[in-house]
Amino acid sequence: MGTSSLLLKSMAGVVICLMLTACENSQMGDLQSFVNEVKSRKAGRITPLPEIKPIETFIYTATDRRNPFAFSAGEEPAMEMDIPDNGIRPDTMRRKEELEDFPLDSLRMVGTLEQNENTWGLVRSQEGTIYRVQTDNYMGQNHGRITRILEDKIELIEIVPDGQSGYIERPASLSLNDDE
Repeated sequence: MGTSSLLLKSMAGVVICLMLTACENSQMGDLQSFVNEVKSRKAGRITPLPEIKPIETFIYTATDRRNPFAFSAGEEPAMEMDIPDNGIRPDTMRRKEELEDFPLDSLRMVGTLEQNENTWGLVRSQEGTIYRVQTDNYMGQNHGRITRILEDKIELIEIVPDGQSGYIERPASLSLNDDE
């Protein structure tokens, strides 16, 4: 039985090889005729690149005229407009609090807590950590100082650049999300 099964396996292998060879030859005829057709086509003409015109050089000869980029001895540059200082600026000397590392829009108010006549706000960071905050704590990346904690929101004042080398105060708030 060992010899006949070996013979049977060998014959099956030969039959499979013959079948694959037959399939290959029938498919190759179409492919070979397509390749011959493409090779026999006349080559197309490639249009030449447009001619690049050289840039004409220009020599500035008006040396007797005033240089628009330099001030003469009797002329003074225009003074910049004085911007009044409103005294608003972030306190860069104070130690930053943990919630100042997060953008305000990534923080979520999740509730309040009252303890010994103090109201605390509960704020969740984007990592899921819950922080307890109170009035005069800071949060957000714009120097936001908490001014009031209500049952449904935390109000704060942010100090943001005004676009003219100064700062302005801007109110902001964090509302309690009912959907969470």
